[in-house]
Amino acid sequence: MPSLPPRRAAAVLLAGLLASLAGCGPGKDEFPPVCPRAELLWQAADLSRYRDESASANQDIRDLVLSGRIVGIPAKCAQGDSAKQLAADVGFTMQLTRGPAMQGREIDVPYFLAATEGGRILDKKIYPAHIVFPPNVDQVTWTADPIHMVFPVSPTKSGAAYTVLAGFQLTEQELAFNRRHRVGQP
Repeated sequence: MPSLPPRRAAAVLLAGLLASLAGCGPGKDEFPPVCPRAELLWQAADLSRYRDESASANQDIRDLVLSGRIVGIPAKCAQGDSAKQLAADVGFTMQLTRGPAMQGREIDVPYFLAATEGGRILDKKIYPAHIVFPPNVDQVTWTADPIHMVFPVSPTKSGAAYTVLAGFQLTEQELAFNRRHRVGQP
């Protein structure tokens, strides 16, 4: 087989690569599905955990066990198993700082994702995050494996009809602290 001149060979190779990429993404005159909106619940976007929760109104930095902040809730959407479903993989990233009152280097931090429609909670799940601070490290960023969610859609209802709320699953005292100090409020 005769060889092609270098410019012609490069053009043939480029055409082959472009043809293989043509299958990526939506087809001609098609748009990717609309994802649900992802939002942080401002009252639960930050965590301040103290040694003695019952006295949280009088806490100072020496009593702080752990502080945290949600730094991302990335999501990807695709058509579900049928045209009546939207599949979303939702991530969760938090940054945590070990406080002076923390005993040991491991702690469990619960967080939640809730699917809502028109302000009504359709489903809420609480997930555990087991955090380990390496020696001589007092701040870590932890990212969860994506959580798979499926939403019903129709020609008249897209993924935009839904919102995914995320936050730390706080105790009553932690939530009251955030509200009292307006922590996380936009």
